[in-house]
Amino acid sequence: MILDSNKVKASETGKTRLREAMKQAKLTQEELGQRAKVSVDTIKRLLGTKPASNGVERWAVKNIAQVLNISPLDIVQYQDWNQNLQSTQEFEPLIQEKIRSFCGRKFVFDAFNDFLKEYPKGYFTVIGDAGMGKSAIAAKYVYENKAICYFNVLQERNNSPELFLKSIRQQLTNRYQLENTENDELSALLIKASAKISDGERLVIVIDALDEVEQEAGAENILYLPKTLPDKVYFLLTRRRYEPNKKRLYIEGVKHQELDLTASKYDQLNRDDIQAYITFILNDISDYKDGLRNWIQEKNIADETFVEQVATKSENNFMYLRYVLPGIAKGDYKDLSLKELPDGLQDYYQVHWGRMGMDAKPQEVKVFILFILVEIGTPITWKMIADIAEQDEYDVQSVLEEWVEYLKQQDIKGEICHSIYHASFLDFLKAKRVLDSKRKLFQEVNQRIADYLIGKMA
Repeated sequence: MILDSNKVKASETGKTRLREAMKQAKLTQEELGQRAKVSVDTIKRLLGTKPASNGVERWAVKNIAQVLNISPLDIVQYQDWNQNLQSTQEFEPLIQEKIRSFCGRKFVFDAFNDFLKEYPKGYFTVIGDAGMGKSAIAAKYVYENKAICYFNVLQERNNSPELFLKSIRQQLTNRYQLENTENDELSALLIKASAKISDGERLVIVIDALDEVEQEAGAENILYLPKTLPDKVYFLLTRRRYEPNKKRLYIEGVKHQELDLTASKYDQLNRDDIQAYITFILNDISDYKDGLRNWIQEKNIADETFVEQVATKSENNFMYLRYVLPGIAKGDYKDLSLKELPDGLQDYYQVHWGRMGMDAKPQEVKVFILFILVEIGTPITWKMIADIAEQDEYDVQSVLEEWVEYLKQQDIKGEICHSIYHASFLDFLKAKRVLDSKRKLFQEVNQRIADYLIGKMA
């Protein structure tokens, strides 16, 4: 268990960052010491101007960081800061992917931090449409704060209450060195953990994508989340919007605050973040900036115009940008003007579908393969897809490579498996079911899957 009395050391970059922050704040060592209620010797040990074989206490770093308006992780490497912190690594690849190009969302984190300060415990839910960055917000918070977490992913079938409880039980047991937790439900675990939280500390549990949880309807909360919470325990939740009559979180004596990213009061803040993200990709991401610059120059567009109009086209959707900006950089839209780019995420999917010729008869095998991924519902190897589709394995691989940016690859027991990357694309493909031209194809896909599974069991 990590205590505020545990000692840590400043990294070399942390020493530099500390000096810069002191300079920006125009504080001497003596003035900083007085405000942070630490000794000048403590500051000197962090700066490296005084020997510190064991480092300084964590509470001192926290006080100094607070005065300078920086994070303790600006001073101390997170591996050192979170020494002895043991939690599951099952979501590490997902978290790294989500924060790779993270930008903005300060207003969300500010609102949550205000919530933590105002209430002794509670639930805070971030609501938004597909592609608005909810999972990225959750991942960024977990990464920055090393929070206990659970990410529900429908396509990976890790979205049940049983799997959630098993993971959270393990994380809480490891972090707080809890005993006899094998049969504890979440409420009991939280009570045990809260008893070990130091003064000034909080337990924040992040749960992403509540809308992707598979749980039978009933009076119980989603994931059986407790109606009441011990003090110093908070949940940061994310989900898509749903009808009020589908509410699955009931509480007693606990504050529940919601931040709906789609609310009109956040329109400008969302747009600011979208524009900042476009500018970041345009100027700082080596994989795309040259291609984007070439396209802009060929179209004779000013940077400001490009940023503003693509932001408008995106309809404040980060997933749209994740697809369209790399597409522009690769030359996929060299024949289109800025005004001809798709409007919004669903229009993007439809435009791309058409440009790939997916409605043409010769492309039916490609549609069939994508529909297998939709209907099978779990990650699947390309060999299994080939068997179900009754196609050559090389042809299946070629189709998967064509749609690589829409698919997720993962190693499961030594085999590379594929699934649909994002729920919004899954929704788009499922919508094809209602079209007369695709209904029969879905029926055939399901029959082939059933025949394949029956053959495997025979």
